Amino acid sequence: MVWTLTTTLAEFRTAAGEFLAADPVGNTVLLTVVERIERDGPYAYGGAAPDYGWWREPDGTVTGATLRTPPYGRRLGRMTTGAAGELARVLAAWEETLGAVGGGREETLAFAAEWERRTGRSWIVESHERLYRLGELTPPPAPPAGRARLAGEADRELAVQWLGAFCAEAETQPPGDLRADADQRIAAGTLLLWEDGDGRVASLAGASPAIAGMSRIGPVYTPRERRGRGYASALTAAASAHARARGAAEVLLYTDLANPVSNAIYQRIGYVPVGDSVYVAFR
Repeated sequence: MVWTLTTTLAEFRTAAGEFLAADPVGNTVLLTVVERIERDGPYAYGGAAPDYGWWREPDGTVTGATLRTPPYGRRLGRMTTGAAGELARVLAAWEETLGAVGGGREETLAFAAEWERRTGRSWIVESHERLYRLGELTPPPAPPAGRARLAGEADRELAVQWLGAFCAEAETQPPGDLRADADQRIAAGTLLLWEDGDGRVASLAGASPAIAGMSRIGPVYTPRERRGRGYASALTAAASAHARARGAAEVLLYTDLANPVSNAIYQRIGYVPVGDSVYVAFR
């Protein structure tokens, strides 16, 4: 059993592509990151080249995958806790500089524990998230006045502003250039808005293109002054239906476990818990 690491996307796709596609739910983040790098190039997320890795069993079967897109932390796809610990050992031996790691709860904690043993760097869990998949879509029975619609070029500045506000509120780094991100989402038809009864935009939601039959909803953002009126619930339901109409067999989303409101909202419209993930920062 061994990890193979590379900076070549084509090599990673050849070795691990079948494994990623076989479990689009467990590997949702890796699939969407790889899709964006293929579309926008190796520096889509920052000024340093990404790296990739896969774990092979003795019979040659790939059963784990990872990638890193600096300046973001390392992301773990589906793997065993044993493979996660071995990955930490290998990277520590190569003296990788690592500020954070995220992924499924058990494998990420196993990685963090081994990283601390190897490097002496302690760590904290910065966020707890839950992955949900859509079962039977159940739109809100009494949605707010208005309608969902795709964002257009005229919505560009508002989209840039709200995408940035979402990242600031979630305390996450923007995924590269916000204007380029907004432009790409609008052009691809993957950004939806809710217009209230007066024609004013009240909420925003993204729905990624279907990759290996999987689409992930996010971000979902409503300005603070307009929350509590059902806009996010109605728009998330519309974005979920939009994703299915565009070919997604699995529609997924992540929620912050510290936010009980959003967790309850998504379950009411048909989302079912799959598993928990964490984001760990090294001191």
